[in-house]
Amino acid sequence: MITDLRLQRFRSYHDASFELNPGVNIIVGPNASGKTNLLEALLVLARGRSYRVKDPELVQFGKTWARIDAHNHAGTQRTIKITTKPEQKKTYELDGKSLKRLSLQQTLPAVLFEPNHLQLFAGGSERRRDYLDDLLEQTTPGYAAARRQYRRTLTQRNTLLKQGSNATAAKLFPWDLRLSQLGGVLVRARSELAGRINDNLPGLYKKLSATNTKVTIAYTNQWPVDSYESRFLKKLETGLTDDQQRGFTGHGPHREDLVMHFDGRPAQETASRGETRTAILGLKIIELQTIEGIRATTPLLLLDDVFSELDGRRRRALTEHLAPYQTFITTTDADTVVGHFTGSAHVIPLSSGN
Repeated sequence: MITDLRLQRFRSYHDASFELNPGVNIIVGPNASGKTNLLEALLVLARGRSYRVKDPELVQFGKTWARIDAHNHAGTQRTIKITTKPEQKKTYELDGKSLKRLSLQQTLPAVLFEPNHLQLFAGGSERRRDYLDDLLEQTTPGYAAARRQYRRTLTQRNTLLKQGSNATAAKLFPWDLRLSQLGGVLVRARSELAGRINDNLPGLYKKLSATNTKVTIAYTNQWPVDSYESRFLKKLETGLTDDQQRGFTGHGPHREDLVMHFDGRPAQETASRGETRTAILGLKIIELQTIEGIRATTPLLLLDDVFSELDGRRRRALTEHLAPYQTFITTTDADTVVGHFTGSAHVIPLSSGN
């Protein structure tokens, strides 16, 4: 639980401090007043990185550094320093102890819900893979490192493939072997997580929607998880000619998807806008519960202007699940949000000039 926050040279904030409520905090202000920047700062504080841009872009325009400071309810101080200088890396301080990287246990669990998430099943598969991977990074030790290593290995293999016939099987074999090993790690974790989500989503959806529609979700791995590495490696070897012609690796975890069905029919083909939004709301609630259950710590809940995207019934369904969490909600209209909370909600007003 964060009790206070100070932003220096972060995005649109030159030097601003905020007192925070342990319950619901409503960040209200006109467009371009820094609402999303404040929410982004909280996520950077929690996870160590932004969900929107690379580190140098977090620094106020024309400046060379930015800093985020916060305290929790126990008085522990948390600091992140960001610089635009290539030779200087981002640094962290936890109660005065300097760190170059946050381990899983040193991060703060947090769940972000923003308008683009409502399009989770409308666009390409990359965002759905990211949804699973981001959740796994918060709940599975070592997953973040495996994800980074898979991306690096894939980049190296694709660079070789762009050499066409010069990319021989012998040159590619070390990368093929490593890619298949890492791919197995990713796919087993994704499949297991998707299975746990699917155990809970149908019942929660029926409760949220007050209908008997059956919603299911599944991860579409290309090969069985128990033989994924060997099958993937064989495909990399036998599909070399095709990959050379494409100039990139055409199979693997980076090409798989998370699919949702409504009464057995694909969501993209049959679900209404309201049905999809209810299902995604259910996914976000399960995300909260999953992180809390595995980390044994109550996550922060960050809601970026989603109240305006949900109708009254879905707003009520969401607020029913907010009570255990320190919540931050951005809005241009406080009245739209405040009325949904019978208890006290802390309003943080922002002006266009911060």
